[in-house]
Amino acid sequence: MKTIDIYFQGEGIPALDHLEVAETATFADVKALIAKTHPHAAECHFFIEDHDEPLDHRTPVTEKAGKAGVKIHLARCHKAHVTVHYKAETIRHDFGPGTTIARIKQWAAVTKFHITEEDASNHHLQIAGTETQPDPGVHVGTLVSCPGCAIAFDLVPTPRVNGASGAR
Repeated sequence: MKTIDIYFQGEGIPALDHLEVAETATFADVKALIAKTHPHAAECHFFIEDHDEPLDHRTPVTEKAGKAGVKIHLARCHKAHVTVHYKAETIRHDFGPGTTIARIKQWAAVTKFHITEEDASNHHLQIAGTETQPDPGVHVGTLVSCPGCAIAFDLVPTPRVNGASGAR
């Protein structure tokens, strides 16, 4: 029988985890399997990576899977309330918890702050008030918790490392 790879992370599951399901499985079946090792999963909604709306649990996994399977996020929060600060400007937007940090940075830097693609590539999102810069593939839902479901970032330049010239 053919199987489909499911990659998931979520509230209480910060690292990407994996399981395989039969091609006939629904997301209700996936939820039941995940709940065996992550009991809070029963309370969570599932979101496809970088999509804002939760999945209907009756949806067959094959409808959402690509060649490499499917990436999902488990969350009690329906939305992550995101604030991004850059220089003297502040913007806010609600994202699905499965939205990647890369997508949020792209939205903030290019769409809202009108930074060129090249300049945006030299910036990172940093959790406000910290020095923590989440990896681009992290789902924002792993950084928020219920009931607040909110996080603030600063859009900061990537630190530059200047090498020694080698001259003595």
